[in-house]
Amino acid sequence: MPSHVFADRPAQPPERGDVDALITRTRRLRGDVDAVRPDGASTEDDPQGRWRRALCDLALHHLDDLGAHLGQLKEGLSQEAADAFADELAGYEADGAARTGSLLGRVGRAEWNLLTDEVSWSDELYRILGRDPRSGPMSLDEMPSVVFVEDQPLLTTMVTDCLVDGRPIDGEFRLVRPDGRVRTVHMMGEPVLDAAGYTASMWAVLRDVSELRRSQRAVRETRDWLQRQQHVERTERRLAAAMQEAVLPPRTGFPAGGAASLDIAVHYLPSSNGTLVGGDWYDTLQLPSGETLLGVGEMTGHGVSTTSAMAMLLGALRGMAVAGIRPGPLMTHLNQLLEASAQPALGSAVCCSYAPSTRTLSWAQAGHPAPLLFRDGTGQALDAPDGVLLGATGGAVYEQAEVALQPGDLLVLHTDGLTRPSAASEVGADRLTALAARFARAEDASECVRAMVEEFGAQERKGDACVMVARVKG
Repeated sequence: MPSHVFADRPAQPPERGDVDALITRTRRLRGDVDAVRPDGASTEDDPQGRWRRALCDLALHHLDDLGAHLGQLKEGLSQEAADAFADELAGYEADGAARTGSLLGRVGRAEWNLLTDEVSWSDELYRILGRDPRSGPMSLDEMPSVVFVEDQPLLTTMVTDCLVDGRPIDGEFRLVRPDGRVRTVHMMGEPVLDAAGYTASMWAVLRDVSELRRSQRAVRETRDWLQRQQHVERTERRLAAAMQEAVLPPRTGFPAGGAASLDIAVHYLPSSNGTLVGGDWYDTLQLPSGETLLGVGEMTGHGVSTTSAMAMLLGALRGMAVAGIRPGPLMTHLNQLLEASAQPALGSAVCCSYAPSTRTLSWAQAGHPAPLLFRDGTGQALDAPDGVLLGATGGAVYEQAEVALQPGDLLVLHTDGLTRPSAASEVGADRLTALAARFARAEDASECVRAMVEEFGAQERKGDACVMVARVKG
């Protein structure tokens, strides 16, 4: 039967309603086949009737398989699982050249007469087994010679039970054709009794189910692979989230100094799908010198390796800041650290040191958005000193800038994910500075953060984002 998919009309993914309709039609067709299937009593002495009943049984098996496949199609398969299935599918399609294309072409029949030792095979059975008709059919004693050693006991048991106990045959086994190809055959049969009730002959129908079992195995293996991948991803997600939570400081209870201390608030926004744990980070720390460390940044990528790199970077930043290293040289050392790490990594960061005694902000950046300064109801980005991405090149030098702050000034530090949504939109920095009036009315830094979350929290983002607000107290 020719395919319904032609070159001038490319195949489209089936809609859910279409698949439901196919499932319903398959169930109805199975009922129709079952309704016309001859019963055993009416075909006991009729070879043609036995043949029709066997074909109906095979058709019912086939429809059951079809119903199961349609159910899997309805559930759907992710793109990565479909990619994993591609190799198996290619082998299945390559083997299609050897198929006859018809269900009847893959079904053969045989009858072994125990009284006369006569054996009758259909032409289809010769083709399934790859046997030359001139060699004649095989006796029941010869059949195991072409069957896999592991499957020979099964075939022997089925034949013995049929001949001795009169049990129907219904089972599968693998055989090797003369050309070396392995086929899987489903065998169904029954004994034929004489007038005295003894077995006079045995008939069987053999169906080549090699391609069907290959496709089922491929789907099963792909499903198992997908389940393992999902388990690994869930485990890595939990580990990355736990590591991130352990490394980042709490979002409340930040350090504060004297009269010129900072009111600080932060917020972490997860990615839109909520399944990717990125390398975005924030940090604030009271230094032995009396200054306050402020910083945000992000590592490229997602998952455990990215979170590990973030933890390493954050630990190094805190250690050097406590040791009194200024933001510019500190960035240089962080770049050297990523350059020397076993796993290549890229990151961006902005690092600030605020001296409350002079209200001076010293800061440096590495390929990161500059802090925004809001004063007297307006906001603008600070002029950024030179600095490339961390880990991008060896020997990079990072400049340092200083800004004098005033009581009431508001600093906004954020990672790129806040203002870079997954779809094209207006420039995020402009949307941030447009919040200047709301910031001016805000009672504290937390209220400013809430305003930013209301503005940016609902938008679609490919990755995580961090935002930090620091207000200079008067």
